[in-house]
Amino acid sequence: MRPLLLLRALFDAAVAAAQPALCVPANLPPRPKGRLIVIGAGKASAAMAKAVEDHWDGPLEGLVVTRTGYAVPCTRIEIAEAAHPVPDTAGLKAAERILALARSAGPDDTVLCLISGGGSALLPLPLDGISLEDKQQVNRALLASGATITEINTVRRHLSAIKGGRLAAAAHPARILTLLISDVPSDNPADIASGPTVGDPTTCDDARAIIDRYGIELPANVRAALERDDAESIKPGDPRLANAEARIIAAPQMALEAAAEVARGEGLPVHILGDAIEGEARDVGKVMAGIAAQVASRYQPFVPPCVLLSGGETTVTVRGKGRGGRNVEFLLSLAIALGGREGIWALAGDTDGVDGLEEIAGAVVTPTTLARARKAGINPRDALANNDGHGFFGALGDSVVTGPTLTNVNDFRAILVEREEG
Repeated sequence: MRPLLLLRALFDAAVAAAQPALCVPANLPPRPKGRLIVIGAGKASAAMAKAVEDHWDGPLEGLVVTRTGYAVPCTRIEIAEAAHPVPDTAGLKAAERILALARSAGPDDTVLCLISGGGSALLPLPLDGISLEDKQQVNRALLASGATITEINTVRRHLSAIKGGRLAAAAHPARILTLLISDVPSDNPADIASGPTVGDPTTCDDARAIIDRYGIELPANVRAALERDDAESIKPGDPRLANAEARIIAAPQMALEAAAEVARGEGLPVHILGDAIEGEARDVGKVMAGIAAQVASRYQPFVPPCVLLSGGETTVTVRGKGRGGRNVEFLLSLAIALGGREGIWALAGDTDGVDGLEEIAGAVVTPTTLARARKAGINPRDALANNDGHGFFGALGDSVVTGPTLTNVNDFRAILVEREEG
């Protein structure tokens, strides 16, 4: 299989492995004495709801909110759409209704919560004294700061009326089963959609320290809210979580393993370098370029030809005015570091089909990337300095566009290192 076709096949296999239709049915709860109430949020939540409907043999009701464009038609579960990554009024209204549904649950009911990546922005219900506009301002600042997803979600949990275990507390004493499709490094349930149904070990002190560390300017009322007792999230061991269970049903490692099987089927050795790699996207690009070059020239630590796979969530500290995207920033840095080296090809993309704010999953790097850019009059270093990976790869025709994938298991990176001739 030709390099670019192979890389795309690996990415498609990773996305396919995390489809809700495959992982939801086996994890449905037993039929309760009372109602089954389905709630949830995330880019995969509508597809998860459809999988519930298709495999549930009793009555059910509910509401989930997903990213605009990610809805899947359901007949018994209402699907709402809202903005991501910056929240909007539609998300606010959906979050209010989801919280009300949780509060309506009785002791004989089961609340089935369907959570996937993107849920933080889709459940933007703030604490009293904080407006949606405040949440939008803080969210934009966090996304541009270079903070990790763990740090971002620590702040989000302490400004929310629904995250950080509060949704589960609202449903007590009903049984709560949360099915999680993980998009975070290390698959920490508290970080997936900011953990609306799981205990949160972090504190308001932690949230304030993150704000200060990245120099984020908060509105005075938001800073004041972080000083209030009611900003503290629900902690592990809280009796209101006694009937709550969280179960991860799909995760980045599963997606990487599915891609690895495809590569092995083509006769290529595969090395998974990690499913939880974090750091500045451009720095990770340099490191991966160094590893790939060492493999190509020194046969260390692996012998070519081979495929190097990795996942996780890098960050981008926005300094320029380009179109952004952490996967394309990684690739642009990788391409610059490789310097047009022969025999090394790469693809990186977000498994939800959206890298940054663009409806583009990612892009590919080939041995001719830099040469074609120069011929087109594009300076790759200038593009990187301007955080304009999407502009760079779009101009070369090397973007990877999938449309809504209806799942989200974080970023996917694949590097093919061919054997050098001679």
